[in-house]
Amino acid sequence: MSGQLLIEIYVFVLAVFVGFEVISKVPPTLHTPLMSGSNAISGITIVGAILATGSMPGTISATLGMIAIILAMINVVGGFMVTGRMLRMFKK
Repeated sequence: MSGQLLIEIYVFVLAVFVGFEVISKVPPTLHTPLMSGSNAISGITIVGAILATGSMPGTISATLGMIAIILAMINVVGGFMVTGRMLRMFKK
């Protein structure tokens, strides 16, 4: 294993841990605004995945880019569905 790959794995594991800790501490009243922010970030991820998929020729990069696009789209659509459901709960 190269040193660069080890650093990337370390950063990924650290990001997962920090993300979990931050999200688990969010009070329920802030969940809807947080979901909206998450949807915006996932939208940026979709644009980046599309650019990355088209910029590098090759089967592996196209496949990984397509997987990233699909997962980010699932996150965006699911986030909007959950946000819509939560907002409907507050209507009279």
